[in-house]
Amino acid sequence: MRSFYKRLVLSCIFCVVLSNFTTYAQEVEAPSNFWRNVRFGGGIGLSFGNGFFSGTLAPSAIYQFDQRFALGVGLNGTYNSQKDTYTSTILGGSVISLYNVIPEIQLSAEFEELNVNRSYDASLGFEDENYWYPALFVGAGFRTNNVTIGVRYDLLYDEEQSIYANAWMPFFRVFF
Repeated sequence: MRSFYKRLVLSCIFCVVLSNFTTYAQEVEAPSNFWRNVRFGGGIGLSFGNGFFSGTLAPSAIYQFDQRFALGVGLNGTYNSQKDTYTSTILGGSVISLYNVIPEIQLSAEFEELNVNRSYDASLGFEDENYWYPALFVGAGFRTNNVTIGVRYDLLYDEEQSIYANAWMPFFRVFF
């Protein structure tokens, strides 16, 4: 009778260990597909000359829902300075959607909200500025693999406050 109880107890322990191992193995074998569909990209900009300096860092990430549609977010940080004139710091974020009509043609819509902080040299007599600037871009581009080259237009463009020189602007987009 004792050997029956020993075998019963050992069998129960074996079943518990085996069921835990099987559950763990199933969890390991079925990782989430979320990260497989996330692509990273962004932009880096540097401009200087004749007392002017500008640097931009703009990382972004998108989630590729299928071959045609992606949605993502981005950050933007820019520093500008013109010797004896002004300095500006621009920080913000964006939400972007991408739609591939066909693999080679990509349409985009992007909402960007930026905080603009400009400090002018006191001798110029201008008041320092700190304001939020929204931009709503619609664009189209030619796409090959990870790279898209195109043009976009800011529907909310305001010549007085925009950090961009024009409502129309070319873009070069890369996502890995």
